Amino acid sequence: MHLSESFTPRIIFAGLGFICVGYIVVALLMEHQLGLEPCPLCILQRLAVILCGCTAFLAAIHAPKQGINIYRSVFILTALIGSAISIRHLWLQSLPADQVPACGPGLDYLLDVFPLTEVLSMVLSGDGSCAEVTWSFIGLTIPGWTLIAFLLLIAIAHYTIESTPKQ
Repeated sequence: MHLSESFTPRIIFAGLGFICVGYIVVALLMEHQLGLEPCPLCILQRLAVILCGCTAFLAAIHAPKQGINIYRSVFILTALIGSAISIRHLWLQSLPADQVPACGPGLDYLLDVFPLTEVLSMVLSGDGSCAEVTWSFIGLTIPGWTLIAFLLLIAIAHYTIESTPKQ
């Protein structure tokens, strides 16, 4: 029996949604149990995971006979945006200490004072807090693992949904 014969798009999307929930649980455990405070780019990566999860759960609940590719496309696009943020974060972490941008005000302050588009621009520029490496596992930092997670989500969504017979 081929994998795609066992799983409907509804089951695949539900699974992707639960994977996203798992990623967020891990992020929250790292924050609250290990005391790792998320930087602005970490928060944007979490937001991308949450949006992927919401898209997946909506697709699982709706389970359209036509239009499944719209959900898949939105899911993959959101995961690609999260991947790009992870890559930017990794780049900031790779900078020599003398090239790291100065730390700016916190995200809460920025959201209170500036319009959202300006806040996004400032946050994506990154600052010193985003370049700081506070945790790693087998040589990969948190944004490295997050990039792998996004690429895994993209691969699962693309492969399994492409190869699944339409309902």
